[in-house]
Amino acid sequence: MISTSKIFSSFSVDDLAAARQFYEKVLGFKVKDSAMGPIHLQADGINPIVVYPKPNHQPATFTVMNLPVDDIDSAVDELIAKGVVFEKYDEPIKTDAKGICRDEKGPYIAWFKDPAGNILSVLQER
Repeated sequence: MISTSKIFSSFSVDDLAAARQFYEKVLGFKVKDSAMGPIHLQADGINPIVVYPKPNHQPATFTVMNLPVDDIDSAVDELIAKGVVFEKYDEPIKTDAKGICRDEKGPYIAWFKDPAGNILSVLQER
């Protein structure tokens, strides 16, 4: 049977050095090399997330990683100060001037892209 205790996620990038810089310096992950070439993003309480180079990488058109935060406004401000640009949407998802969706039905959420164009988010449960 499949065991959920060792589950991990992975996604591709086109430039591993740029990904390392972004995930380590901008988002604050501990980044470790692996013997086979990918990098592993380490965070408390989860198995590593594997980021691997792919020459014909195509950015994901969906959110590949959600980063829970206690205060979305502070998190967005901190990331903007580090050069992150947040996505702005009007329909069917409406975001405010900062790029935060404050829909009354779900969590507050703001989307941005990594250097490879993969979509990430910060989100605050209400």
